Amino acid sequence: MRILVLRHELFEHLGLFAEILATRNIEFDYHELGEPIPKEQHSAIIAMGGPMSANDDLPGLRDELALIDRALREEVPLLGICLGAQLIAKALGANVFRNQELEIGWEPVWLTEAGAKDEVFGKEPSPEMFFHWHGETFDLPAGAEWLAYSKKTRHQAYRYGRNVYGIQFHPEITAEMIVDWCAQPVNCGDVRTLKAPIDPVAYDAREGSRRILESWLGLFS
Repeated sequence: MRILVLRHELFEHLGLFAEILATRNIEFDYHELGEPIPKEQHSAIIAMGGPMSANDDLPGLRDELALIDRALREEVPLLGICLGAQLIAKALGANVFRNQELEIGWEPVWLTEAGAKDEVFGKEPSPEMFFHWHGETFDLPAGAEWLAYSKKTRHQAYRYGRNVYGIQFHPEITAEMIVDWCAQPVNCGDVRTLKAPIDPVAYDAREGSRRILESWLGLFS
């Protein structure tokens, strides 16, 4: 098995997910935004986050949306994180728009009734603490199942079909990534809105990350 990872910024990488894939001997290839879409077939696609909007008219994002649309039609397993979840939702015809407020830092996520029964999210506590960094959200795509929510964002997770998942929060995050994100120039505007610095080690996302990724992989591997 080999997974294609759509990466929109070098600092928004697989994090904890890379460690989990390594333990399962699953290989992956990063595709950087703007590069030609690879022609070789991959077993699944993970679309990562990024500071841009899914609505930005960027050639690289148009190529990714076309790739996601093709993957949906061909029933290729998809997992979208933050911007990645918004791109999948957009490819499914849903609107992506500004959230009522920024959601940055550690915040609890609750499961819906469907989420508690879901093959990927059903093993998660409700609520469970996860890391967030986003200013946009999306309507639930037609035909998708609503799985999770937070106080600031109604659509934190959804499933489309059996193996397509969109997650607004960041289960892949590590403490080192949080420190790095806070120092990135592109994120400085968001950081200035915070009432207090983020504690990168306030919570440990490893178990939740492992459960989510391994359960998703279990659907098709």
